[in-house]
Amino acid sequence: MLAKYWKKIGMLILIIACIFNIMGKLVNKLSLNKEMIYSAQYMYEQEEKNDRK
Repeated sequence: MLAKYWKKIGMLILIIACIFNIMGKLVNKLSLNKEMIYSAQYMYEQEEKNDRK
């Protein structure tokens, strides 16, 4: 049975792997955007503190 359906099984595994890869990249991209926003806020706050001195 496995010999008869190996192409379909392989294609299904490939599709599932691609979906997990894409979802992982989307999750990490959102985290990167948040990190960049937090870094920009920190830099802005530090610059305001230096301007006050």
